[in-house]
Amino acid sequence: MTSTQTEPTRRQLLMPLLLIAGLVILDQITKALIVAHVARIEFGGPIIEVFGDVVRVIHVRNLGIAFSIGRDWAPLVRRIAFVVLPLFVVAGLGYYYVTSRELTGFQRWALAAIIAGGAGNLIDRIFRPDGVVDWIDVKFYGILGMDRWPTFNVADASVVVGGILLVLGVIIESRSAAVGSDGA
Repeated sequence: MTSTQTEPTRRQLLMPLLLIAGLVILDQITKALIVAHVARIEFGGPIIEVFGDVVRVIHVRNLGIAFSIGRDWAPLVRRIAFVVLPLFVVAGLGYYYVTSRELTGFQRWALAAIIAGGAGNLIDRIFRPDGVVDWIDVKFYGILGMDRWPTFNVADASVVVGGILLVLGVIIESRSAAVGSDGA
């Protein structure tokens, strides 16, 4: 962002909030549908093939974070690490979203996706004692030694896609600023 940019308009702030709301709602609805209609895989639940073996729907719970990191930690440690700290992170990102004059519109949308994903999984961690509902199972073709990518959900996808877009937005903005300063 250049030093001449001004505060974001009300519309620039509010429109990405619709993305946050929409993604959180989509995440929670899909999880509720999975819980209501698909038995957990560890209890004999089905594997539902959507695109053959490439994309499947299964019902698993994750007490940890990405790749089930921390699932075996003591409950109090998990509560602090996976609820309290992420709550502060999501709140901090929300504060930055609202107050930053540095974010471009693209970066603001990307940050909104990250906030939505964090909020979606926080809801599960607070209200689902059996863990976050994961249900999207994708074939990974042996890449990184994995036949399948770890099962995930809409919130996880929001964080990853938003993170990638935010990094791309920062790179593009920094290159634009560098080109602009070279021509000045």
